[in-house]
Amino acid sequence: MVAPSRDWLLRSRLNPRQFALLVSLDEKRSILHAAAAAHLTQPAASKLLTSLEAALGVKLFARHARGVEPTAYGEIVVRHARGALAELRQAHEELAAARSGLIGEVAIGTVVTSATKLVPAAVAALKRDYPRISVSIEVDFSETLLAKMRERKFDIVIARLHNAAGLGEFEFQELEQSPHGVAVRADHPLLRKRSLTLLDLVPQTWILPPAGNVLRDSVTELFLRQRVPLPQSVVETAAMPIIVNLLGRSEMVAPLALELIEPFREAGALSVLPLAFDVRLGAAGILTRRDQRHSPAAQVALNALRQAAASEAQPRPVRSARRSGRATSSRPR
Repeated sequence: MVAPSRDWLLRSRLNPRQFALLVSLDEKRSILHAAAAAHLTQPAASKLLTSLEAALGVKLFARHARGVEPTAYGEIVVRHARGALAELRQAHEELAAARSGLIGEVAIGTVVTSATKLVPAAVAALKRDYPRISVSIEVDFSETLLAKMRERKFDIVIARLHNAAGLGEFEFQELEQSPHGVAVRADHPLLRKRSLTLLDLVPQTWILPPAGNVLRDSVTELFLRQRVPLPQSVVETAAMPIIVNLLGRSEMVAPLALELIEPFREAGALSVLPLAFDVRLGAAGILTRRDQRHSPAAQVALNALRQAAASEAQPRPVRSARRSGRATSSRPR
């Protein structure tokens, strides 16, 4: 394949405003809303898109009654436009940092477990030392975070590698595994049952993440390994406020990281069943793209996350399960 020449790039007159419009069109799927996001009028946005398609010689977006949708060509160009804008932002941040102290933006995606302590600890330290850095944090499932990382929507992601295939484009720093348990309300009847087993929980209503999520798959695998029938009564959600409210109002059970349960256990709202719960979620870690140079802001954020992870990895005193009402474990990451 013949590589496009610089002359072609100059003749096409591609510019950051066109790149911004393409990304906005991909996100908004509406010319009107994308135009507003790119600070353009709708006619100007339509004209800019038409001229860009003419310059490239392909249709980038299909128009329909509900808005617009990227074509196969459009998906390619949008991906590269997002990367080009990221590079331009990085250049601006490096220039600004060189002129007058460190400023910039950093986008972090994280699973809910790391959002509880690791990310807040890192961001608090970051903002203390670099108050002019703007930080955005998004909490989601690992699968969604990795997909958005591929689209360059995050600088850093903390996620689990449920399936390592095809992840060679990422740098990965493994974190400590987070122990899990089965959370219930503080006065749940099963807390008084002796020699509790997984089989005793089959009749309960389970609060689980949607199918395809790594925790959901791991719970299913645990039942299959122990040759126990799968629960038939399930409520699907991953929203902690809903999970905590449902647990408090019912005899439902929910598999959660002990780190997530701890604040509610200390407040007397939740407890953990005295049950061995060996779910295998796979390695969680800090991920960055191999092909993406870190901006100064992203680099200090990455350093802060690594320092917070190292601090949380220090050994903690073991607490008694009998006194605390939870499975014996050193304090998890």
